[in-house]
Amino acid sequence: MHSGAPVWITRAQPGATATAERVAALGFSPIVDPLLAVQAIPVTIDLAGVAALAFTSVNGVKGFVRCCVRRDLPVFTVGAATAKAAQDAGFSQIRSADGDVEALERLVAEARPGPVLWAGAEAPAGDLVAGLRARGLEARGVAVYATVERSPSIATLALLDAPLTVLIHSPRAARVLARVLSNRTHADLRLLCLSRAVAAPLAEVGEPRFVTFAPRPDESALLELLGA
Repeated sequence: MHSGAPVWITRAQPGATATAERVAALGFSPIVDPLLAVQAIPVTIDLAGVAALAFTSVNGVKGFVRCCVRRDLPVFTVGAATAKAAQDAGFSQIRSADGDVEALERLVAEARPGPVLWAGAEAPAGDLVAGLRARGLEARGVAVYATVERSPSIATLALLDAPLTVLIHSPRAARVLARVLSNRTHADLRLLCLSRAVAAPLAEVGEPRFVTFAPRPDESALLELLGA
């Protein structure tokens, strides 16, 4: 992929802007046009009996912080970006799984901190709470944000007629993209996904396209694919 080539960033804000900055720093031309948008859910968070918090996204951290002032509980996060968001929010006891939801589940299960509260999306891609309960831990969840789908702009759709690389960060964004591409044939499209699970909804999209996923589920690994 040559320097200056366009890269469509499909993830929701505010993460899309941060990704665009990293893409630009690598010499490519970012196109920010999210397929998902985040909407805050106002909720009262009850921490009675809670021994630890778990977050599977940066938006989960932001949503919790918006609804609750406490920062004294230990925190378990899915990866480095979520851990940094928790640190920036004022939490000091943070452990990161540096992986996916299953890795976070294992980390919490090994630590067995006591009752866990997960804060995240209204319709999460993975069910951390169910996984923890299956391991014998007390856990409950609270939705602090909702993710809604949005359509790409006409200008972005026009880019599909030329060589284009697309970054996909979540299974839901991949499902939206699959629908967008369902009636299009374009062999020069490169679809770079954060993980195998993210790539799965794109497997049945017609026309031979280059679809691959990062060797580990973090954005640095995803961006390394740009130079491949």
